[in-house]
Amino acid sequence: MGRSFEQYQKQKLISSYFSVVLSIGLVLFLLGVLGLLVINTKKMADHFKEQITVSIFLKDEAKDSETDQLRKTLAMAEHTKSATYVSKEEAAEKHSAEIGEDFQDFLGYNPLKNSIDLQLHANYVTPEEIELIAADLSEKSYVEEVSYDKPLVGLLSENVKRISFWILVASGIFTFIAFLLINSSIRLSIYSKRFIIKTMQMVGATKTFIRLPFIWTNVKLGMLGAIMAMLALGATLFYMDETFPELMLFEDLEMLAVVFSSVFLLGILISLVCTYFATQRFLNLRTDELYY
Repeated sequence: MGRSFEQYQKQKLISSYFSVVLSIGLVLFLLGVLGLLVINTKKMADHFKEQITVSIFLKDEAKDSETDQLRKTLAMAEHTKSATYVSKEEAAEKHSAEIGEDFQDFLGYNPLKNSIDLQLHANYVTPEEIELIAADLSEKSYVEEVSYDKPLVGLLSENVKRISFWILVASGIFTFIAFLLINSSIRLSIYSKRFIIKTMQMVGATKTFIRLPFIWTNVKLGMLGAIMAMLALGATLFYMDETFPELMLFEDLEMLAVVFSSVFLLGILISLVCTYFATQRFLNLRTDELYY
C-alpha cells in the first residue's frame, strides 16, 4: 500500500514537472518566434524593396558608348544592387511571351525602347531617394524616360513602418503575457507544496533554506523548457529556410545566437523570479490562511 502511494506521488510529481516544462517551452517558443520576426522584419522588407525595378528608357539615337557608360556608372553607384541592359528585341520577346502573341505582327514594328533595368539597395527604396535618382537620370540627353511604380514604393515604405511599430508593440505585450503564464504554472506547482513549506518554517528552517531548493528545481525546469523551445525554433528556422531560401535566414548567425541565448536566459530568469515571489507568498502566510 505504501509503495503504491509512493508511486502515485512520484507520478503526480513528474506530471507536475512535465506540465511546467511544457508550458515554459511553448511560451518561450512563441516568444522566440516573435523575436525572430522582429529581427527578420527588416530583412523581409528589404527583400521586397529590392524587387522594385526602375526602368531607364533610352532614346533610339542613343549611342552604344553612351548606353554602356551609363550602365557601368550605375553598376558602380552605391545605391545600385544591379543594372541590367535590356534591348528592345529582348523586351519584345518577353512582352510577347507574357501576352501569348507576337504584337509586332499586328503593329508591323517594335515600339519598345532599349532600356536599363535598375534595382536599388533597400535603403534607397524610398519615395524621396528614388525621386532624386530618377531626376538625375532624366537630365541625361539620351534618356527618354525613367519609370517606376510610385504608388507601390510609397505604400511599401508606409506599410514597413506600420508593421515594424505593431510588431514591437506585440513583442512587449507578449513578453508580459509570457511572464504571467509561466508565473501561473510555477505558482500552481508550488501551491501543492504549501504545507511542506509551512512545516519546514515551523521547525525553524530559514526562508532562504526553504526557498533555495524550489528555486533550483524550477530553474532546471526553466532550462529544460528553454532547450525544448530552442529545438522547436531551430526546426522552424530550417523549415522556413528550405521553403523561402531567398530570405537567407542563416546569413546573420550573430543575431540568431542572440535570439537563442535570450530564450535560454529568459527561461532561467523568469523561472527564478516567479519561484522567488511564489515561495515568498506562502512563507508570509499564516497557517490558517493556507486553506484558502
